[in-house]
Amino acid sequence: MPTTIGVFKAALLDMDGTLVNSDAVVERCWRRWADQHGLDPVEVLKVVHGRQGYATMAVLLPDRPMAENHADNARMLAQETADTEGIVPIEGAPAFLSALRDLPHALVTSADAALAEARMTAAGLPMPLVRITAECVSASKPDPEGFLKGAAELGFAPADCVVFEDSEAGVTAGLAAGMRVVGVGPRAAALNATAHVETLDQIRVEPTEDGGFALWIG
Repeated sequence: MPTTIGVFKAALLDMDGTLVNSDAVVERCWRRWADQHGLDPVEVLKVVHGRQGYATMAVLLPDRPMAENHADNARMLAQETADTEGIVPIEGAPAFLSALRDLPHALVTSADAALAEARMTAAGLPMPLVRITAECVSASKPDPEGFLKGAAELGFAPADCVVFEDSEAGVTAGLAAGMRVVGVGPRAAALNATAHVETLDQIRVEPTEDGGFALWIG
């Protein structure tokens, strides 16, 4: 039986792991980075998801000056933007975005604008008109700034928004913003999201007369 998550005014969508499967690229780039810095790639990959690169580096290299992390992150972004091999849409993402097409929604991603454009294009997905990328915020997820800015840009209160996320950092950010959060995919299964789906095929969006939508799972 389908279960309802609630009625909302707007949806805020993470990109990597939620709409786009970019794991192959992320693993290639961050394994290379780990090797360059003498770190265990397995441990590195445990913390990269959901965060901006400089924030990941700060966790892994806590004694390194932040200026070096930002410079290193710029190089990493260029590499990731140029590498689109293996990028595909998350199962159900095309239909899910189609269901949201005429409803208020925004992309809220830790990628910068160029990387977001490259990955959404490579996955064959339409780019939401409203997007909050790395350049728009002063703090990376798990800080809630990005989701709060997305809600404000769309013109709705946080409580009227639902977040779709796959990572611990993203789920934490959405909950901290005062929003309900749907965890997507295997990484989100053990997280404290409001609800969880294995794939976006499990989501049903029903527009309401006031311009919002009801959200069902199942």
